[in-house]
Amino acid sequence: MQLPFSVEQFFGVFRDYNTSLWPAQVFLVGLALMTLAFVFYPRRWSGAVISAILAFLWAWLGLAYHLAFFTAINPLAYGFSAVSLAGAALFFWQGVVCRRLEFRGARSARTVAGLVLIAFALLVYPAWSMAVGHSYPAIPTFGVPCPTTIFTIGLLCLAVAPYPRSPLVVPVVWCFIGAQAVFLLDVPPDTGVIAAGVAGVVLLARAKVAIKPGATISG
Repeated sequence: MQLPFSVEQFFGVFRDYNTSLWPAQVFLVGLALMTLAFVFYPRRWSGAVISAILAFLWAWLGLAYHLAFFTAINPLAYGFSAVSLAGAALFFWQGVVCRRLEFRGARSARTVAGLVLIAFALLVYPAWSMAVGHSYPAIPTFGVPCPTTIFTIGLLCLAVAPYPRSPLVVPVVWCFIGAQAVFLLDVPPDTGVIAAGVAGVVLLARAKVAIKPGATISG
């Protein structure tokens, strides 16, 4: 597959993004850690807050990464931006407006899988990037597509059943897009999106429509 940019240009986008937007990366990781606090110390409004954070992260992807930086080397980034914004809208609609997403930790294989993916996105991904010879600022940080996608699916592994399908669609689609970077762009940590994609497909298959008394809701 022929890409419209070189590997050097690809990592150059990360360099420009990280240097231009610092210290936003610290704020984004802080938001990620906040979601875990609301998962394990839940309040009545925790699901809405977590969903709002996920909506913000996907809007950030669409605007602050794809539209502001990645479009400089890849015209498809305009489409990626639109897809990311659609993902943000789904999280906001399903989780904030309709309150159909709740998140809890449990003693289950699904919770373990979710925590492994979250730890991979926040800890293993940057460490692996540096271990294979990429150095900051020319590395993918949390807030760009692949680590954010892995984190999102990890968090959705902690969603309380029944949960709607639609918020899973964009992250799973991005797993298939992002997996290409492993082979075409020398980004071994993106192997994590393959595992996240498998988990996402399982979550999609097991998703059920969240129905409130007296209401009929489509997923």
